[in-house]
Amino acid sequence: MARRKNGQFQKRKSTRRRKKQMPNLLNLGVSAVVANSITTGAFNSNIVEFFTGRQDGVYKAGADGSYRLTLPELLGIAGRGGVGGTYASGYGFQRVVTENLKRNAPMIIGTVLFAPMVANLLKKSLAKPVIRPMNRLLKDSGLNVKVA
Repeated sequence: MARRKNGQFQKRKSTRRRKKQMPNLLNLGVSAVVANSITTGAFNSNIVEFFTGRQDGVYKAGADGSYRLTLPELLGIAGRGGVGGTYASGYGFQRVVTENLKRNAPMIIGTVLFAPMVANLLKKSLAKPVIRPMNRLLKDSGLNVKVA
């Protein structure tokens, strides 16, 4: 800080640039797990199957008449039937999603609640303040091992 003429301190502007932060892979993974849980619970297809309409490597959007829904089927581009295709042998969208949610609600709730909690526990247990003392102990014991 530099002094002004009247004796008071003046704050200097910082010229440092902030580094762009890398995306947090753990948070990205938790988001993917939660999104997959929701699509599996509501539409009975995992997130990849939901967006692509492919099931077991084959394009089957709206083909099987099960409680499985995909985005191409919902947008009416599945090629089979109108909007919504053939969900659940002629049942409407609302009935199919309601049935899927009834069957899969505990799984969705559990994943949405516990996945972020487990990720936070992992993040805290693998944080540097825990690892540094462990590395010091290993170094002092004479072992040439380092915990990342």
